Amino acid sequence: MATFGTLSDRLTATFSALRTKGKLSPADVDGTVREIRRALLDADVALPVVKDFTAAVRERALGDEVNKALNPAQQVVQIVNDELITILGGQQRRLEFAKNPPTVIMLAGLQGAGKTTLAGKLAKWLKADGHTPLLVAADLQRPNAVQQLQVVAEQAGVAVFAPEPGNGKGDPVKVAKDALKHAKTALHDVVIVDTAGRLGVDAELMKQAADIRKAVDPDEVLFVIDAMIGQDAVSTAKAFQEGVDFTGVVLSKLDGDARGGAALSVASITGRPIMFASTGEGLDDFEPFYPDRMASRILDLGDILTLIEQAQKSFTEDEARATAEKFATDSFTLEDFLAQMQQLKNMGSIKGMLGMLPGARGMREQLDNFDEGEIVRTEAIIQSMTPAERRVPKLLNGSRRLRIAKGSGTTVTEVNALVSRFEQAAKMMKTMAKGGMPQIPGMGPMPGMGGGGGAASMRKAAAKKKGKSASKSGNPAKRAAEEAARAQGVRPAPSGASGSGFGLGGAAPAGDKQPTADELAALQKFLGR
Repeated sequence: MATFGTLSDRLTATFSALRTKGKLSPADVDGTVREIRRALLDADVALPVVKDFTAAVRERALGDEVNKALNPAQQVVQIVNDELITILGGQQRRLEFAKNPPTVIMLAGLQGAGKTTLAGKLAKWLKADGHTPLLVAADLQRPNAVQQLQVVAEQAGVAVFAPEPGNGKGDPVKVAKDALKHAKTALHDVVIVDTAGRLGVDAELMKQAADIRKAVDPDEVLFVIDAMIGQDAVSTAKAFQEGVDFTGVVLSKLDGDARGGAALSVASITGRPIMFASTGEGLDDFEPFYPDRMASRILDLGDILTLIEQAQKSFTEDEARATAEKFATDSFTLEDFLAQMQQLKNMGSIKGMLGMLPGARGMREQLDNFDEGEIVRTEAIIQSMTPAERRVPKLLNGSRRLRIAKGSGTTVTEVNALVSRFEQAAKMMKTMAKGGMPQIPGMGPMPGMGGGGGAASMRKAAAKKKGKSASKSGNPAKRAAEEAARAQGVRPAPSGASGSGFGLGGAAPAGDKQPTADELAALQKFLGR
């Protein structure tokens, strides 16, 4: 996530310096805590939060849990991870729905924080979860705010209640009251009230928001705050808490390139949980906020659980199995690839998905340069082919490729490159489907990519054919562990092998083939990089 890019880079660099140390001295701990403090302050985290955070990290890092650890550096990372989770709110907090519908959710915040768009995102998310939300246009001050909400509602596929034209006309308190009556009549089980914002915190704003709250008695009041607001986040949040009060926080624009200290300050300062995060401009760029997953992203440990959840929404188990079988039997075609690409697009930004992988910060330049438009061009090329050409790329002679290039608005060179990448990637995927699929460290085979049972049997057959035993360690303890592993038919892990970022995720399970650098390069080329 771009917002935490600088902070993540600073922290990972600090921890990398610790990895070479077998034991940490008090001076090492003090130096690490000092760098963490600087990184947090540079990220615009509020000073009281920084003080509490670094004090807790220092106390634990100097304690027995690090001194007795086999790998002190990893233990320090774990401590920082735990403390990040704490200041981000600890546990995830879900929406609380009313026992007697409709559930009323009121949005509050400064003008420009993204409340109106956020209302549409929340409504679409609730609709996908089986609810029937109603958007209420109670922002009657900002020019065209009512029209904007109507457009957003249409895009989200939800109903909107907008009896007043806005632009300074109408009573927002009456609109909110009437909206509740309409929701009960029309059987809407959730009402989302979009209220007016201002360019700054002022008494008029607070009174209007407080009046609306008193009139509709909302079940949830969500304070929408721009994640790029910096140090002003704390004073703004405190002002809204005193004037209106709120039950939860929503971070908008979390995909921005600012320092993002708001996310690390608001929950700790106000005592109110961060409940949702807006991660892009699209209506689908919206997700529940998990403190533990966000801490993992900041420390470059990845967010595999969110990635898997997104995949499960787009790929059914039957579809995943059918795709794996196509890879294994060499029957995967450009037609299948087009369908897979369209499903991947439904998961959201591919750049965002890649950024959830452990160690993604090491690919910062590649991720920054990744062109999502390349996927659109690839789709256009494949859609310009006939069904027969998609199934049998060998039919693509010179004249056909010229026709496809003209039909897709691309060049023959680009068509040739796509076909070449497809052939290389299909060959690579077939090899991995038969000999073990790529894995997420510590998680086993990637979802939708088939099993990896074939790799172990291939290695056993190869070892039997050679008639050789693998090399043994000179360390008696390691040698005993290796022999025990071989007795169970499992390849011993190489010494010094680490798991996900900083070794916290555990090593990838032995007995499953990892893709080679050439295979990964081929896949990257196929995806347009």
